Amino acid sequence: MSYLDNIRTFVRVYELGSMSAAGRDLRISPAVTSSRISQLEDHLSVRLFQRTTRSLTPTEQGKAFYSGACEILESVDNAEAQVVSITDNPKGALFVAAPLGVGRRLIAPQVPAFLKAYPEVSVRLRLTDRKVDLTTEGLDLAFFLGQPEDSNLRIRKIADVERVLCAAPDYIAARGNPVSGEALVTDRHECLNLRFPGAPEFQWRLMTPEGPKRFAVTGRYESDDGDVLIDWALAGQGIVLKPIFEVADHLRAGRLVPVATATPPEPIQMACLFTHRKRQDPKTRLFMDFVIDRISKDVRDSGML
Repeated sequence: MSYLDNIRTFVRVYELGSMSAAGRDLRISPAVTSSRISQLEDHLSVRLFQRTTRSLTPTEQGKAFYSGACEILESVDNAEAQVVSITDNPKGALFVAAPLGVGRRLIAPQVPAFLKAYPEVSVRLRLTDRKVDLTTEGLDLAFFLGQPEDSNLRIRKIADVERVLCAAPDYIAARGNPVSGEALVTDRHECLNLRFPGAPEFQWRLMTPEGPKRFAVTGRYESDDGDVLIDWALAGQGIVLKPIFEVADHLRAGRLVPVATATPPEPIQMACLFTHRKRQDPKTRLFMDFVIDRISKDVRDSGML
């Protein structure tokens, strides 16, 4: 397996552009990462990367080897998946991504039961509100809210999730309860924005009598962590737009109150993305089926759909 390990390491170094990043991803030390690349270069009698103290650049030979290396690993993965499918004994690591709110409240609680049912599988759950790239980040599947941009990926829809605009009673007492999206803009309400590097200009898509409309809301508070926005809203700092399942407990307890109810947010799609190849992997298929079945029940039983 050492040669395959070297190839896997090469592919991750190529995709991530860094020995240290590839080592962290593969859970090996930088020294082992460098050693595997050197072994592969010795075996092939070529230099795969040009190395300096500040950069790592694939050579022409490295670029040529990458596509073939990916095909080798895909063939091995497919062969292993066929054997595992026959024996019904999935093994190996499963790399899963999800937004913070979805991951913490819906996905993470299901992982222990899944791992108990399939003891030879490990789950590496990465939570982030930014958009992820399944290919370059080595992910098996990614849960998300919204619409995917990559048409080459497969999508499995889970539900259309209701959302709500809400704020703390203290904020409403100080600034008033806006009746609509127009009031959010004209009265310059403090809107709490989810934003990450590369995100477009911030707008909220709300339902009006004329149909969906975008409102260019403003606010001084921004974060790439959706739970931080909820904390700010609870502290009376502004208005937050959230899937209901993320703030349901606060709404029931009165810590947050719906606002701009004349123009509620448009529901948002919850789904998961995967490549066609990953769908063939039994552990990927089993995890999707296991989690989606339970997510659907949780959301439905909570009256959130």
